[in-house]
Parts: sequence; structure tokens; C-alpha cells
Amino acid sequence: MTEISTLTVTALRFGFLLVLWILIFSIVSAMRRDLVIGRKTKVGAPSSRQARKHPELVDTPPPAKQQAHQLVVTDGALAGTTLELASSPILLGRAQEATLVLDDDYASGRHARLFPQGSRWFIEDLGSTNGTFLADQPLTRALPVELGVPIRIGKTVIELRP
Repeated sequence: MTEISTLTVTALRFGFLLVLWILIFSIVSAMRRDLVIGRKTKVGAPSSRQARKHPELVDTPPPAKQQAHQLVVTDGALAGTTLELASSPILLGRAQEATLVLDDDYASGRHARLFPQGSRWFIEDLGSTNGTFLADQPLTRALPVELGVPIRIGKTVIELRP
């Protein structure tokens, strides 16, 4: 029989120890996720049966949010321009086929797209050179746009309005 060197045994022990620690960390992270999910419901919240019997126990729903009906250019060469929003997406850029043609040297031909999804509007950058910014944060993916939050494309700033 061949003898296993002490170095090999030590390496196997450390490997086993590493596997145990990985297992412990995965268990702890799974428990943490479960606890975070469990926090979403209020402790002592009335059940649906209690809510039907005692409506005063149920929190009143928040007031309905206003929906966007206009796209307004607030800064830049087209300041004051207003577009009525419909159910179709809006292409923003310097290209002539864009819904809102931007007279801005820092805008790409097909710079960004503003599109509705349900009752909300989302903005996504279409791979522009200089980027699109929502409330001074660069877009890395499509994000929802709230009323009055500035969208900056180059020197042009636009907002959704009710």
C-alpha cells in the first residue's frame, strides 16, 4: 500500500473545513432571506375574516396616484415643448424618426425609449454614447419614471407631468 503524505492529509482537512464553512454560510443566507420575506407582513395584522367583521381594523388605502399625461421638456434647446402621452412608446433622440427629435449634440440618434407598462411609464437607454440619467443616476436598465422626476439626455431635461 502507498502511504498518503501528511501534506495531502492536511490539504484534505482544509478542503473539508472549507466545504463545511460554505455550507454554514449558505444556510445562514437562506435563513436570512426567509426572515426578510417574513417581515413584509405586519405582526398582528387582521385576517381577512377579521377585516370583514371589523372594517375599522383595516388601514385605509393610500390615495390613488396621479397618472402621467404629458411629457414636458424643462431644460435645453426644446424647453417648453410638451407631448401628450398615449399608449405607444416614445423614442427620444436626434434621428428624424424619433417621436421627440432632440436638437442636442450629446444625444444619440436613437438615444432612449420611454414606454408604458400598465399604469406606469419606464425609461430605458438604447445604448447611447453619453448615457441617460434618471434623477442624476445613470440608467443601466429600464426603470420606472415617477411624476416630476427629471430625465436628462445630454443638455435636455424632460419630466412626466399629470
